[in-house]
This record gives sequence, structure tokens and C-alpha cells, in this order.
Amino acid sequence: MLSEGTKAPAFKGKDQQGNSISLADFKGKKLVLYFYPQDATPTCTTQACNLRDHHEELLAAGIAVVGVSPDDAQSHLKFITKQALPFPLIADTDREIIEKYEVWGEKQMYGKKYMGLLRTTFLIDEKGVIRKVFSKPKVKEHAREIMDAVAALG
Repeated sequence: MLSEGTKAPAFKGKDQQGNSISLADFKGKKLVLYFYPQDATPTCTTQACNLRDHHEELLAAGIAVVGVSPDDAQSHLKFITKQALPFPLIADTDREIIEKYEVWGEKQMYGKKYMGLLRTTFLIDEKGVIRKVFSKPKVKEHAREIMDAVAALG
């Protein structure tokens, strides 16, 4: 997995509306790039809604939020509409960004091992450097974790 203090890999993807989003778009801003396994599942919904509920606070701290999953744009659009999410979701159906950020790996559920997306959030600074990696974010208080990390970084 990518580590803190390293340059964030450049990426370019399409959001739920087909708009292009790239790391370069956030130069001079902090970015929370969060990877989640699947739209409309309980844990992913809890995480997205926590970020939604604290979105104004994150924006006030100069932090943009972008979600990434392997779901397609249509799935993202339904998820955003149903949950009133105020931030874009990148449809990484070919897993290009997911692979660049090294968040595809072995998972285990009910004793069965399989490959899947490892829920991970990257806090990227204004210069494109990864400042914090949340490898197991607390989905019910993720925005607070992010704000605490930003405060600790100064």
C-alpha cells in the first residue's frame, strides 16, 4: 500500500455525470480520496453519509472529497441521488485508479478469501503528497478522523 509522505499517483477518471476528474484538478487544495467497495451497501452508505453530513465542515477546512469504487456511473448516480451526496464519485470500472493506489487485495468474509477493494482513504495535501492513509476508516466517524488528522498535521 502507498505510504504517507509519498507523492500521490496521478489519476484521471469520470464521475457519475461523465465529467473528467484528475488529481491535477486539486492542486493547491487538500483532497480526501476515499475508496469504497460498492454503492448502496450498508457500510459504504454509512461512510458516504458521514462524509455528506460533515461536508460543509470539510469544505470550510479546505478539503475536497472524491469517492472511488469499481461501480459504474449509473450506479453512482443512483447512490448519489438516493443519499443526497454533495461530492463526486469516480466510476473506476477498469480498476485503473484502484490499482494505482494499491487498494485491490485479498479480503476475507465468513472464512472465505477473495480479491476485492480494500476500504481506504488518502488525505492528499496541496502539493499532491499523501499526508495520511486511513487503511481501516471508522465509517461512522470518518469525517472526524479526517479533521483530526488535518489538525495534527498543522
